[in-house]
Amino acid sequence: MYDLFFTQGVAHTILVLCFVIGTGLYLSRFKVKGISLGSTWIIFAGILVSHFGFTADDATLHFVKEFGLILFVFSIGLQVGPGFFHSLRAGGVKMNLLAALNVLLACGLTILLAKLTTTDLKTMVGVMSGAVTNTPGLGSAQQTLVDVCTATGSSIQEASSEAHALASGYAVAYPIGVIGAIAVVLLMRAVFRIDPGKELEILDTGNKENARRMHVAVENPAIFGQKITKVLSDFGKHNFVVSRIMHDGVISFPEADTVLYEGDRLLIVTYPAEVDKIRILFGEEVPMHVQDWVEKDHNVATRRIVVTKSSLTGKTLRQLSFRSAYGVNVTRVVRAGVELVASPELFIQMGDGLVCVGPEKNINHLAGVVGNSAEELNKPNLVPIFLGIVIGVIFGSIPIRFPGIPQAVRLGLAGGPLIIAILLGHFGPKHKITTYTTASANLMIREIGISLFLAAVGLGAGRSFVSSIVNGGYWWILYGAAITMIPPAITFLVARLAAKLNFYQICGLLSGSMTSPPLLSFSQGMYSSDSVSVYYATVYPLSMFLRVIMAQILILIAMA
Repeated sequence: MYDLFFTQGVAHTILVLCFVIGTGLYLSRFKVKGISLGSTWIIFAGILVSHFGFTADDATLHFVKEFGLILFVFSIGLQVGPGFFHSLRAGGVKMNLLAALNVLLACGLTILLAKLTTTDLKTMVGVMSGAVTNTPGLGSAQQTLVDVCTATGSSIQEASSEAHALASGYAVAYPIGVIGAIAVVLLMRAVFRIDPGKELEILDTGNKENARRMHVAVENPAIFGQKITKVLSDFGKHNFVVSRIMHDGVISFPEADTVLYEGDRLLIVTYPAEVDKIRILFGEEVPMHVQDWVEKDHNVATRRIVVTKSSLTGKTLRQLSFRSAYGVNVTRVVRAGVELVASPELFIQMGDGLVCVGPEKNINHLAGVVGNSAEELNKPNLVPIFLGIVIGVIFGSIPIRFPGIPQAVRLGLAGGPLIIAILLGHFGPKHKITTYTTASANLMIREIGISLFLAAVGLGAGRSFVSSIVNGGYWWILYGAAITMIPPAITFLVARLAAKLNFYQICGLLSGSMTSPPLLSFSQGMYSSDSVSVYYATVYPLSMFLRVIMAQILILIAMA
């Protein structure tokens, strides 16, 4: 039993990690005025346990921290991948500019604090890395420092000693980085009197408009008396679906030989960008509500069925020919919470929800064809996950060189897997790769990953946390708090007042631009919305890249 508690063996490491995680998650249940730090409590439990001598060896903690972070970001990437590029087109440029602003403000404040105080800029880089909870930035800064020191004649031991100073600043500032970032979100929410429920409702309304309904009258003489298939083929590539037709008060869904007549009413599902084109092709919108179709629609049913046969992954709706083969019209495809118009060239993947219109018996037949089996969705698809992590680790390790910077830049073990996961989630179906995981499975991977990451960080920081504070490091806490809170507060103000972003968009923006999994975890848990993940992933790759580069540049400035 003595070895179990006081020697750093495998059993001891497992015992300490599980105790820290369990204690932190138990503390996360408690709220003060409705506010909880969530899984962030794990890092403080780790600091406390480590301070009293219960920890694991550095190599083990480093592995647990990096592997936990990989699991966390990879699950995020798979979740947001299907809607990532749509989100990027819908406002990603604006959000990435704001993320870059947040990064540059932190770097500028770091240089300013180094000039105004007696703190060495190299040490301040470590404080900045902890204040923005960016481990890859710390690693790149340490490596650059070692390279420059050895290149100028210093010994490896001297260079390593210099690098350890960065790690001490990082360890002291990291907890402040976690708490400060959360404090900014809570403070700004109070200042602007933001109601998360209303913000979520606004956000959901905006998402639903991605695939909106139109009610139009056939008024274009050029298409009178023509079959709808000819009209659509003459129009060329299109991103809309004619869901139903009303002719002389009778509702039906369009067949291949359906003819359009003057005054017919059409229910169309499309994107906002296609509205003007549809008005030109068919005619102006008419004052109708979807309920008008439902009340008169006695022969046509509307149902949502789920694709659970992996063999359909990678096939387009045109190839599947649901309308001609089964007499069912697919109007929308729901993927990862995003409604997509069922255009002919859209690729289908396992887990997609198909919104179908047609006779009930035809829809039942089609449900059998696509699967519609909850049991199939519960089977995990682990091969793409682990092979994706392999590719992500390789991709994150590729050196990227810039003129004037002696040390190559890498995306690291967080940025690489995240980008690969996003690409897999988006492009996988086109190449017949099934990446679907149930929401519960994805959440399990995510929570295990972030718990391991936070526990390892806490256990690593706890050994030098108190001594660093006693020996003057308490100033680092103040500097870290300033770097943590001032840049994101300014970014929040610009995002809210100038860019008019939604509260959940700003939460994702700050989480991603600060590369802060704890803030992301807190935002998701506190406000019960996974939409934050989409915006987190939108800015995370660029933010990680800038954080790594800027940390190296600041070291080069300090050594000049």
